[in-house]
Amino acid sequence: MYAIIRTGGKQAKVKEGDVIDVERLRGDGDDLSFTPLLVVNDKGKVFSGRETLKTAKVTAKVIGDGAGQKIDIFKYKAKTGYRRRSGHRQKFTTIEITKIQPPKATKKTTDEASAEEGKEA
Repeated sequence: MYAIIRTGGKQAKVKEGDVIDVERLRGDGDDLSFTPLLVVNDKGKVFSGRETLKTAKVTAKVIGDGAGQKIDIFKYKAKTGYRRRSGHRQKFTTIEITKIQPPKATKKTTDEASAEEGKEA
């Protein structure tokens, strides 16, 4: 089973036990939960509806924080003496996916149940 989650403006494909780096998350607790955008179970069934995925949840544990590689920024314009130098290190949080809870089955309405009985007959 795997899921697609969104965090920090990016999407990631995750399954249980994965360790991924995401944009810096500020939180007090060690456990995080995400509402998935898409869930595919072991049988290959895809759950993607917003109403269906309200009951699904991806749970993760915070492992640590870090910073990416330094990016050097240099702006230059010829013949004018304009030079600007700066740098940036993107902060990230390392998380481990502990559990993917699939959507709960919803009860069929009476109209859907009667329609299925009509097809079988």
